[in-house]
Amino acid sequence: MKTILFEVDDRHGSFERTISIDALVIAGWTGRDTVAMEKHIRELEELGVKRPTYTPVFYRVAVERLEPTPKIQVTGSQSSGEVEFVLLKDDGETFIGIASDHTDREVETYGITVSKQMCGKPCSRKLWRLSEVAAHWDELVLRSYATIDGERVLYQEGKVTAMRAPQDLLDEFARRDGQLVDGTAMLCGTLAALGGIRPAERFEIELEDPVLRRSLTHSYAVETLPVVG
Repeated sequence: MKTILFEVDDRHGSFERTISIDALVIAGWTGRDTVAMEKHIRELEELGVKRPTYTPVFYRVAVERLEPTPKIQVTGSQSSGEVEFVLLKDDGETFIGIASDHTDREVETYGITVSKQMCGKPCSRKLWRLSEVAAHWDELVLRSYATIDGERVLYQEGKVTAMRAPQDLLDEFARRDGQLVDGTAMLCGTLAALGGIRPAERFEIELEDPVLRRSLTHSYAVETLPVVG
């Protein structure tokens, strides 16, 4: 079990809430738009990642990987981030956050589950109540920026409509014998990278709510550790 002190931002203000997490799920291949999902599948196939046998897929990762940290350490130079919205259940209520499914792309070519476990999953400390955004869910926008060779570039951008809506995704999870019970966090899929998947020394993620005029944001530096054997 992992305990994180979050900040819940709702219509009445913000307050701190300590949430215990004992299960971390990474949902993959969650595209609502089959054309966009196929683009991402081909993107990964170019890196040697095998096509999934069914979609979506729900990978299990150690809860220690989820952390609102400003820096992660990775082995070698073949990893990269992905902005994703997060579903988090606590005391019967579902919250929304954001995280980066930072993944080792070299390991991903021979073991997707292992590649997910290899890297930290930096997340925002701030959360929203799902109930406050459910009515205008399709208006939310995900984006990320990557700093590559010292240049900050737009890396991903698009509406959450690219992925399955929360309840649809949870229904699929239930069909695979999963439940979003208290203490479960789920990363819910990502967008295709603009210009292709590539490593960066810094990664910034954002979930924008243009209706309520607010955003969830987080950024982190990537320290590359040498491979010596």
